[in-house]
Amino acid sequence: MRSVSVVRWSRLALLGTLALLLGGLSGCASTTSGDFEEMPTAEQLFQEGEELLANHRSFLTMDVTDYSAAIQKFQDIIDNYPYSDLVADAELRIADAFFHQESWEEALTYFRDFAELHPDHPAVPYALLQAARCYRQQSRNPGRDQTATRDALNQLDVVITRFPYSSEATEAEALWKDLRTRLGTHVMGIGDYYFERGEHQSAANRYRSVLNEYPGLGLDADALYKLGVCYQNLNRNDKATQIFEVLLENYDGSDVARAAQDFLPAAN
Repeated sequence: MRSVSVVRWSRLALLGTLALLLGGLSGCASTTSGDFEEMPTAEQLFQEGEELLANHRSFLTMDVTDYSAAIQKFQDIIDNYPYSDLVADAELRIADAFFHQESWEEALTYFRDFAELHPDHPAVPYALLQAARCYRQQSRNPGRDQTATRDALNQLDVVITRFPYSSEATEAEALWKDLRTRLGTHVMGIGDYYFERGEHQSAANRYRSVLNEYPGLGLDADALYKLGVCYQNLNRNDKATQIFEVLLENYDGSDVARAAQDFLPAAN
């Protein structure tokens, strides 16, 4: 009898332990289920990101838009819905967000990657134009290194040649002219540097470069005049005279034409 009681007690103890374990597991499952949040759809995430970017907020003229939150929304689409049709658009919106918060390097990376990864996407001309704008924002004044300016021009050349009938091509052409003028002014500055030091041959080479490589950008008259002065200082009076006469014929009434007139007797 004693052994039967012991066995019965052991079974009851085992059943009680199992009940406690099952109850605990049930409680854990209930807690886990209650804490779980369902991931929004790609469409919902995209809409939320768009709203964050659209609702630009400012405080004391400062942009306080939550770009980081918008970027995270679009990144969630890329991470959780890699096969969604919205992935490409999400990548572009991330680039836009970085651009608006003036994070030029990050924006540039996303715009260039977008154009490379989605060559047939209709927004490629826009991405290339924006990449050029990022380079422009990083370009220095005409007296400094112009690598970023040249990189911007390379992007613009692609827009103009590959997508000549796009709306972006018109904007690209205007920006292209502005940046070409910057490069021409840079070369003019180098010419002036040599000119001021009496190195007239080196200066003349730069002024000729401006006339040959950057014509029609508003620099021609000044470059011609300075080239004429260089030739005069190099005792190449015939060449100087020809240049001064061209100035009088084509820029009559301008400051450079009046200055050229003063040099003509000496040039002759």
